[in-house]
Amino acid sequence: MFSPPTVDSINSLLPSEPLLMMGAGPVPIPHSVAQANSIVINHLGGTMAKIIHQMKEMARYVFQTESRWILGVAGPGSAAMEMSVCNLVFPGTRVLSVCNGYFGRRFAEMATRVGGQVECLNVPDGEAAQVAAVREHLERFRPEVLTIAQGETSSTVFNIHLPQITRLAREYGCYVIVDAVCTLSTMPCEMDNWKIDAVVTGGQKGLSSIPGVSLIAFSERAWERINARPVQPPHWCLDAKLAEQFWHNASYHYTAPVSGILALHEALHLICQETLEQRFARHLRCSLGLQRGVEAMGLRLYGQPESRLNSVVGIVVPEGINRAEICEQISLKYRVEISGSFGLNIVRIGQMGEQCRAHHLFRTLHALGSTMKDLGADVDVAAGVAALERQLQGAL
Repeated sequence: MFSPPTVDSINSLLPSEPLLMMGAGPVPIPHSVAQANSIVINHLGGTMAKIIHQMKEMARYVFQTESRWILGVAGPGSAAMEMSVCNLVFPGTRVLSVCNGYFGRRFAEMATRVGGQVECLNVPDGEAAQVAAVREHLERFRPEVLTIAQGETSSTVFNIHLPQITRLAREYGCYVIVDAVCTLSTMPCEMDNWKIDAVVTGGQKGLSSIPGVSLIAFSERAWERINARPVQPPHWCLDAKLAEQFWHNASYHYTAPVSGILALHEALHLICQETLEQRFARHLRCSLGLQRGVEAMGLRLYGQPESRLNSVVGIVVPEGINRAEICEQISLKYRVEISGSFGLNIVRIGQMGEQCRAHHLFRTLHALGSTMKDLGADVDVAAGVAALERQLQGAL
């Protein structure tokens, strides 16, 4: 018989002191969300049916939609992305993927894998997609589906012209899929008003819930396309019509991630209590404070000011300093986690949900400045912290 591993060898993998998670996700979760995640109930019982009903009601507010086609996904935000693609794209479908970075390209790859005829609109690094460029592709390529990230987490770029792009796509009869994983509830995303057909989000970023349980909202128009598909979706677990059995008919699809659903329910509840208006204002105030602090310290922000996300802030790595060393040093010495990047020479600080609190900002900014000094950068930590304080006090 095999011997079990020693308990000490297992426990030693856990950090001796909790880290402050200030990267691009997952984000810290509120205590009530963590409590909800510790509960298990019958996934097909009456209580779960009530939970699902309330979740859909709250999600309609967060998505800003009247559509009844709200579904959960037992998987990360990427699973929700794939669910949108594999239900709205089928072999031969022309797909235009707007690519500002890694996740825009992921949409394109997903659409290619299900047989879509994909064309990419590659946007220059650090810039938002321009309406004129989208119009040219719509006019020439005549796509049936357009995919775009509202906030490209990998490059910290905000597609500021999203409302004009999505409404333009509707004029061309195009179905629009939007990745709002890091933006939903952190900045406006108006599904109905902006004529979006599918919005996807993950629990672990803007919503401040746990990783592994996600949400998707389809428009009525998109649901009609799903019902009229010429072939079944290639992914059984991500078949929207099968998922409807659980999310709308309290019937079996697969064993639901009960604890994660309860956690997401509580996260949505907290958003509704705060209200979207207050939440948007908090995220903008804290993000601008962090940005002013970073600049006053002597570091440079990534991207054009008008196309910077407020939910993930990108900082250009100073010449002569290794990006990986920054992330390692700030974690080991200052117990703060930030993120590297997907090829760009930047580090990223998250500003989503529970990250977006003044006390977290001060600790993170001080840790970042101290780390940069440790590694030889010429920064003024005190000036950065003072600028953060002035911005936050001025906003209040």
